[in-house]
Amino acid sequence: MKIRSIPAALLLALLLTSPAAAQQKAVKGKVLETMSGAGYTYLLVEEGQEKTWVAVPESKVEVGQTVAAQPGMVMKGFESQALKRTFDAVVFSPGLVDDAAAASAIEGGTPRLAAQPDAPVDDATLAAMSGGSTKAVVPAKDELKVEKAEGETGRTVEQCFSEREQLNGKTVLVRGKVVKFTPQIMGKNWIHLQDGSGDPTKNTHDLVVTTAEKADKDAVVVIEGVLSKDKDFGAGYRYEAIIEDAKIISK
Repeated sequence: MKIRSIPAALLLALLLTSPAAAQQKAVKGKVLETMSGAGYTYLLVEEGQEKTWVAVPESKVEVGQTVAAQPGMVMKGFESQALKRTFDAVVFSPGLVDDAAAASAIEGGTPRLAAQPDAPVDDATLAAMSGGSTKAVVPAKDELKVEKAEGETGRTVEQCFSEREQLNGKTVLVRGKVVKFTPQIMGKNWIHLQDGSGDPTKNTHDLVVTTAEKADKDAVVVIEGVLSKDKDFGAGYRYEAIIEDAKIISK
């Protein structure tokens, strides 16, 4: 049985909650074919004698170009409704990295998860696999205490949750410790910030931030961005509060 196309938001949920213990290689090599549809760019990548189809968030890639894509989820018997084509197997990658050296550095990250080739993947199954956004929450760090960012827009992590109704669509400053950094998922870097505030039993201690910038794990940073409440990416992957397209204004 063929596996149907996966909405981009559901793929995001799967990739962000994939276990990181498995060791898998990035997909690297020369692009032999490329095509785009439904938010993805499909690349046939050749490395040595091996040819691999990989799908990344829609990107500008040319035939003959050498690319490196992060490890991802393998879908066998995948049917792209947008392209009207069935692939024997496609690696759904979070995205391309700048060069082969960078690819080698992230090979211990997102593993390839083998989908069952004889079973369809529907929205309910994907939701169960992803576990929703609660699985992405980083446990509270013991004895962590970071001072609130100064100024009228400064907020603690806990305040971003408790005041999300009033802050929705508004710019906030948050100072916190980077407890998790995930690069280039759906074209963005994802940061988890904690400052010692919030209730771990309600997951209000861990604030997710998206940004185009990089941050070192365990660094204390001040970020500035627009807060959104009840952001729903689908597949049960929902944030009560999230700060998007943030700038890191202090490291």
